[in-house]
Amino acid sequence: MTHDLHLLAPALATWLTAATTLGLPPKLTYALAATAALTSLYLLARRPRRLGRPEGSATRVDFSAGRDGRGRGTGVAGGRRVVLGVVLGCAAASACGVALRTTAVEDGPVHDLARAGRYATAEAVVTGDPRAKPGNGRRTVIIRARAEAVRRTKVRVPVLLIAGDPRWLHLVPSQRVRLRGRFVPPKGAGLLSAVVIVRGPPTVLGPPSAPQRAAEHVRARLRAAVDRLPPDRRAVLPGMVVGDTSRLDPTLAEDFRTAGLTHLLVVSGANLAIVVGAVLGLCRLTGLGRRRAPPVAVLAVLAFVLVARPEPSVLRAAVMGVIGLLALFTGRERQGLPALAAAVLLLVLIDPERARSYGFALSVLATAGLLVLAPPWRERLARRLPGPLADALAVTAAAEVAVAPVLVMLSGEVGVVSVFANLLAAPAVAPATLLGALGAVTALVSLPLARLIVWPAGLAVGWIIWVARTAAALPYATIPWTGGALGAAALLATGTAAFLILRSSRLRVIAAAAMTGVLIGVIAMRAMAPGWPPPGWQLVACDVGQGDALALSTGPGQAVVVDTGPEPALVDRCLRRLHVTDVPLLILTHPHADHINGTSGVRHHRTVHEVLTTPATAGREARYTSGLHSRPAEPGQQWRIGDLTLSILAPLGTAHPLSPKDDGTTINNASVVLVARKPGFSALLAGDIETEAQRALEATVPHVQVLKVPHHGSRSQDPRFLAAAHASISLISVGEHNDYGHPSPATLTLLRRLHTQIHRTDQEGDVAIVRTATSITAVPRH
Repeated sequence: MTHDLHLLAPALATWLTAATTLGLPPKLTYALAATAALTSLYLLARRPRRLGRPEGSATRVDFSAGRDGRGRGTGVAGGRRVVLGVVLGCAAASACGVALRTTAVEDGPVHDLARAGRYATAEAVVTGDPRAKPGNGRRTVIIRARAEAVRRTKVRVPVLLIAGDPRWLHLVPSQRVRLRGRFVPPKGAGLLSAVVIVRGPPTVLGPPSAPQRAAEHVRARLRAAVDRLPPDRRAVLPGMVVGDTSRLDPTLAEDFRTAGLTHLLVVSGANLAIVVGAVLGLCRLTGLGRRRAPPVAVLAVLAFVLVARPEPSVLRAAVMGVIGLLALFTGRERQGLPALAAAVLLLVLIDPERARSYGFALSVLATAGLLVLAPPWRERLARRLPGPLADALAVTAAAEVAVAPVLVMLSGEVGVVSVFANLLAAPAVAPATLLGALGAVTALVSLPLARLIVWPAGLAVGWIIWVARTAAALPYATIPWTGGALGAAALLATGTAAFLILRSSRLRVIAAAAMTGVLIGVIAMRAMAPGWPPPGWQLVACDVGQGDALALSTGPGQAVVVDTGPEPALVDRCLRRLHVTDVPLLILTHPHADHINGTSGVRHHRTVHEVLTTPATAGREARYTSGLHSRPAEPGQQWRIGDLTLSILAPLGTAHPLSPKDDGTTINNASVVLVARKPGFSALLAGDIETEAQRALEATVPHVQVLKVPHHGSRSQDPRFLAAAHASISLISVGEHNDYGHPSPATLTLLRRLHTQIHRTDQEGDVAIVRTATSITAVPRH
């Protein structure tokens, strides 16, 4: 199968130029644009030299060389010159667009305020849906906006708003608001004029535009239509239909990511293809001809983009769809690769920031895989498999292979079960999407009828959710891989080697023998290894990134949990691996996000009986523990659960009640500190206390076997406090490549001088403390 590649080079040039010039000084970018433009004009304007013909020779017109009868050599050279001229012209246009936008965002009062770090009042128009992210003890709302006025001066530059008030979540794109905040320079290369740390709620100055009001009305009616479905289904179905994931549980989102099904939660070309196909089918049934059906489909595409919001995958699919419908309208054959290249070229020229968007890259690569890799793979598979199965397998594998390098750059993991998970989920995607879209339209007229329509869609979504959870729970659903550009290059090299092996029968036999040996070895190791969790585990430090989450075993399926990490999905997966379904006591040592934001993950499909918090808390934990019985921890308290005894050492009675104005050190020093003891096991869990609180506790620290090093191994450690524990094992719960420099080299040196074994979750994953016949030992999961 041949592909039309005429637009491929211009599209790549436009994309790569925008990606490389973002962040460069505008003067340098203008110079590069001018150089490329002048070179392009020279190449396109230069007339090729004619080749002479021998006298009396016949004249033959070679259409590959042009219509004037020039020789093939001149035609090929002229064709290459034209292609290079067009490529340089596209690169010049891309660089010029970046330079113009960079000049706009780096000039004016907004940028001046950011450089000075000043507070100011501004008016802005919301340009994207507000998104909630974990913050320091509370959710942080992130909103993309366009500043329209600052200090009574009219401006028009993009800004990023970071707010703490939950009322920002209720805003809709196109709403105009007044705000006050501190303007700071944005980090990294991009086309933002400033980041604004907003204080207080927004002052809404006007309603959204009529189209955005209509779009939000459709989304709201769809949410109302799915309200009677089970919680997980009513969260996933709006995401599949219009990209609304506002109700999605983070734990379920993590399962979709592990299973390689995240693309189902965002609107993409597949959704648009289903909708456009349905519209064209209805047009055919109503008697609209070939000329009148495409304009109706274009209107449906525009409405779909408005409701689903102009995300990268939506815009790419929309531009491709409109180009395809234009080809259908004019009677010309539609070709996928030129349409994809045209979509990339247009979208990057319109918004150069897309050139560095991972979402945009994933969308383009997945589509390219479907266009280039899937057809030949389908033909080969059809020789041995039934047609529908060959189609599904080829499409799924092609998309997964195409996006794998970018996914490895982002996650440092290679999905093993994603192809099979997508195969299982594929039959349910079209019914869920089509019935969900029909339900959204019907809900505008009749909500009861819409609820009836989305009920079977909920069944299809239930199957997809089951596939995601089952695949995510499988051992080795993902395997660790080097992240970043190096990981992507290594994966490409591995793929190239696999391709060469498959082309040689001798190498296939050798590779098959080697893989068989490796498989036998892995199975043997799995059979001989104790598995996870290891038998007799007493304590597990969960790998939850930059945060704390620990589990103390109190019996089969039961554990006391101390802190919950920054994200629900991570602690939920850790407890699932430990088969914990019952939590008699949940201890939240202090109200920082990296210790309490994952609480909903602990509560997910588990029974939590009681919660213990620091007595100095200002109540931040309450939003995560609603419906649970909570009590403050007091020094001297003891808890006995099975054969586990917990003794509270801190915070001391002199601790002052916390307030939102307290700094991080004050909150850290209010941490609950406890000692856990069982026959043959003891541990000191020190929360995030820093030097001052450690000194106050030195005299009361008992000898233990395990020390959970305070504050992720930060520099704020008192040597006498650490030495007083006499711990043979020290656990440091810390995130890989974190921004805080944890653990501190000075702390690691101090621990080594104390002759304690150091185990870190960023290097070893979950770390279990296991009781042996004579002592204890640490067993890392990785």
